Amino acid sequence: MIKLRVLDLLKENNKTKYWLYKQLGMSYQNFNKMVNNQTKSIRYENIETMCILFNCTPDDLFEITEEL
Repeated sequence: MIKLRVLDLLKENNKTKYWLYKQLGMSYQNFNKMVNNQTKSIRYENIETMCILFNCTPDDLFEITEEL
C-alpha cells in the first residue's frame, strides 16, 4: 500500500494540518481524506504544491507499506 506521509512532514516542519489545508485550497472533506490516507487519488497539482511547501520530492511524500 502506498501511504502519504504528510502528517510526518507537518510534524518535521512544525506546521499544522490547518496550515496545509489553507495552502492547498481543497475542500475540507477531500483534504481530510487525503491526509488520513482514505483516498484513492491525489491530483498532481496537490503533489507539486506539497513538494514546494515542504521543499521535498514526491519520493519524500510517499512510502510503501505492507498494509492492505
